Amino acid sequence: MSTNTLPKLNILGIDVDKVNRAEAIRAFRGFMETGGTDMIVTPNPEIIMSAGKDAELRGILENASLVIPDGIGLVYASRILKDPLEERLTGVDFLSDILEMAAKEGWRVYLLGAKPGVAEAAKAKMEAVYPGLVICGTHDGYFKAEEEDELAKAIAETKPDFLCVAMGSPKQEKFVERHKDVLRVKAAMGVGGSLDVWAGTAKRAPEFYQKHGLEWLYRLIQEPSRIGRMMALPKFMLKVIFTK
Repeated sequence: MSTNTLPKLNILGIDVDKVNRAEAIRAFRGFMETGGTDMIVTPNPEIIMSAGKDAELRGILENASLVIPDGIGLVYASRILKDPLEERLTGVDFLSDILEMAAKEGWRVYLLGAKPGVAEAAKAKMEAVYPGLVICGTHDGYFKAEEEDELAKAIAETKPDFLCVAMGSPKQEKFVERHKDVLRVKAAMGVGGSLDVWAGTAKRAPEFYQKHGLEWLYRLIQEPSRIGRMMALPKFMLKVIFTK
């Protein structure tokens, strides 16, 4: 497992790497050249707030090899703390960079998560976009706790270098942490809904929303039932202000 030397910003007790896209790519390449399983986490305000109540998740974030600032709320928080992050780096964008590298380098990728059929559809699209990409296996995220051990062994048998887990946080991170000794992948990353985006079962926010850090608003418009989850953002910002 690697230890990166990137500068960090502490946000509510969690160290976030002050990393741009190019630096994150270099770090990932380093993971693929070393032993052990390097965990990449992509926290947003909701995940950082959850870590305050979930000791297991907090430990995973603290020990991750790379913590990239996914949520725009982290960028806003960094400005309040007067130590601005250079840019927001979303998990879906970084996954695209990883897949492009994997296709060139011959690294084997496994897709785990989402509803039945989604990972397979994402696989077909990824292989079409990145010729030469080797996706050595897929499995949906709908399995029972008692099936986890056998699933981890089955994944390991396909000999992946990189494991992409789309089961939502903290389930995806905890799965990797529990089974990393069996999985024996060089790197793993929780990617939330990225497989749905690749498969076409979910739409990413239009470019205007992305550029202005308003993807959360687009998702809320599309799914008003997310309002409860969205309340994590103002709570997060207030906590940053009052603990500054």
